[in-house]
Amino acid sequence: MAQKKSILTAYPDYEVVIGIEVHVQLTTKSKIFCSCKNTPEAEPNSNICQICTGQPGVLPVLNEQVIAYAVQAALATNSAITPLSFFDRKHYFYPDLPKGYQITQQYLPICEHGHVPIRLEDGSTKNIRLRRIHIEEDAGKNTHVKGSGESLVDLNRAGTPLLEVVTEPDIRSADQARAYLKMLRAIVQYLGICTGNMQEGAFRADTNISVRKKGTSELGTKCELKNINSFKYIADAIEHEIERQILLVASGKQVKQETRLWDNKQKITIPMRSKEEAADYRYFRDPDLPGIQITNDYIATIKNRMPELPYEKFDRYISSFGLSAYEADIIVEDLERAKYFEKAYALRPSKNIVNWFLRDVLGYTNEHNIFLKDFLITPEKLVSIITLLENGTVNNSGARIIFDTIAQNGGNPVTVVQEKGLQQVDSSDQLEEIAERIVKANPDVVANYKAGKDKLFGFFVGQMMKETGGKGNPHTIQTILKKLLDS
Repeated sequence: MAQKKSILTAYPDYEVVIGIEVHVQLTTKSKIFCSCKNTPEAEPNSNICQICTGQPGVLPVLNEQVIAYAVQAALATNSAITPLSFFDRKHYFYPDLPKGYQITQQYLPICEHGHVPIRLEDGSTKNIRLRRIHIEEDAGKNTHVKGSGESLVDLNRAGTPLLEVVTEPDIRSADQARAYLKMLRAIVQYLGICTGNMQEGAFRADTNISVRKKGTSELGTKCELKNINSFKYIADAIEHEIERQILLVASGKQVKQETRLWDNKQKITIPMRSKEEAADYRYFRDPDLPGIQITNDYIATIKNRMPELPYEKFDRYISSFGLSAYEADIIVEDLERAKYFEKAYALRPSKNIVNWFLRDVLGYTNEHNIFLKDFLITPEKLVSIITLLENGTVNNSGARIIFDTIAQNGGNPVTVVQEKGLQQVDSSDQLEEIAERIVKANPDVVANYKAGKDKLFGFFVGQMMKETGGKGNPHTIQTILKKLLDS
């Protein structure tokens, strides 16, 4: 699939510099510093305690699983793990942060200097460098009531464990930004440490963008894009923001440092708040939490239970399964896709499995907004359909009828064949009799075909399929017609 041309092609004298901060919500059973459940709750303020709401006199206790997940993320992103790291307090006052500070890691993050590999359009690989990955707690959530001027505060999310993944300013296009975010989300999904659900805020990206003339070493004034919950919208917002900033610079105007939102209806970024100066958060080490000491033995234990990562799976699909880079890329970018595909391919390692999965399974589930885990055609049923096709029981048309029937209503492929009478007509005697009748009934078409109009062969195939109700074996039909017409 051809990628959309970048807006930068219209401004060849400029380049964009992008850095991204991603908040990865961890899937631990409990919150980071208390025993409250770490699950989305429908009822506001129904999953809170004295610790996650910051009541006076309470003491946080670190959830050990958060450390294990952070080490997994470090190993998966080629990061250096800090032997002794600490927590710090980041002070700011907002309704969704009742204790007046956030517990984070400012000065000694748990890991630094990693990289995430992405694939570029030309097939080459680029490593997006990571400045740091640190642990912190999430704040609550404010809902602003339109018209009344009121803000409602839900603290269920307060204390949810996060990893913040911060890149170096290595990204040079919207496509690279999208590729990086897709790869990072796939990594945390494969590790099992995050759902990656952007709509629920489990994977949130803040994108910092600046433009400059090519050949200039000094960075331009950056703007931050915030609260965008899809890869497509992030890429669209980056493209718009690049052009907005270039037009300002080219006309001699200044880019204001600010946070901006994406208006998907108008397809523009709009100001959210100004960021003229860096905020003074008055960081200092948290006195209530001890340092995190990570030994080589602990790292080795985590390393031994690491799963296959998406970029490793990509290489295996190409080398062992013979998939193209395009096919492998689509499958590995989502863990559920990879699980479904591998289960089906293990049962029947056929190119038809690859084609039907990419075209039909993903096409149907995307069109109908269905999760693969809820799709009525399981990997086993897909294999059964492909087996019926490849052993000649049904033809392509029949296989598609089976697929659509089960996708809509469920059922067994073999039963659908019987109920709908889809079994392929493969009798040479029967097909020869039909072919002879069609050839005899169309002498003018036969004459034109023999005069060199080869495309008329399709007419005879079509007539045969019509006569057999679409159940004729295409290969047998073509063999018989060739023999009759070329004699």
